Amino acid sequence: MQVSTGVHGPGRAEIEERTLRTDRWWLTPLATFLVFSAFVVYATIRAFMGRDYFAEPYLSPFYSPCLGDCVDGASDFGQPFQWWPLSAALIILIFPLGFRMTCYYYRKAYYRAFWLSPPACAVAEPHGKYTGETRLPLILQNTHRYFWYAAVVVAVILTFDVFLAFRAMPDEYAIGDGETSGVHMGLGTVLMAINVALIWLYTLSCHSCRHIVGGRLRHFSKHPVRYRLWTWVSKLNASHPKYAWYSLFSVALADLYIYLLAADVIDDLRFF
Repeated sequence: MQVSTGVHGPGRAEIEERTLRTDRWWLTPLATFLVFSAFVVYATIRAFMGRDYFAEPYLSPFYSPCLGDCVDGASDFGQPFQWWPLSAALIILIFPLGFRMTCYYYRKAYYRAFWLSPPACAVAEPHGKYTGETRLPLILQNTHRYFWYAAVVVAVILTFDVFLAFRAMPDEYAIGDGETSGVHMGLGTVLMAINVALIWLYTLSCHSCRHIVGGRLRHFSKHPVRYRLWTWVSKLNASHPKYAWYSLFSVALADLYIYLLAADVIDDLRFF
């Protein structure tokens, strides 16, 4: 006899209705589907463009670090992949993308919005069986902890880019009457700084980070430093979903602003 799985599995409530909820439960998965789809389309187009990603002193977060055949001034770590025939963004984006796609929160979000597994709490999923993350391709979700280490490296590099964004361009050093300034600050600098702050909050509030700093300990009392870190990360973890979405918007906005500058569509709003 074949045992039913999914919503008709043993121990599940024998309710034939898809849901008894009367609220507009479908709004959240629909909004997630639309927003996430828009970001995927935008990021894919920008990643494959291979141009308009550097407007001195700003480098798009989609192309940082620029390790391929990059425009002058965009490579602060050399071009070891200069032979790469495609866009330089495709060399580096796999790491932040892999981190986000395997993120515990994002899994919940896109499982519900794209696979309807399940679409919402107390709403039956349409699938006949459930195998979880035990086979390909979903078993690859277990690589999340390793992508976290790569995401930290990327966040450090993006932080370095922010410091470089404060660096004045050569023709900006002379500001009149013999005075010089080595500092540049424009709207691009602000957007890049906000983006990096949100990326760090998203990365450090990750469930994997919480386990790394405080996991596998028998006694917190014998590890006071790790306990303090675990407590701090646990507080951040409560807002992990917000940081996930805020950082998604900020990285797209920073890239869009730099793209418009590089394409000569707009001029940078300079503060000093």
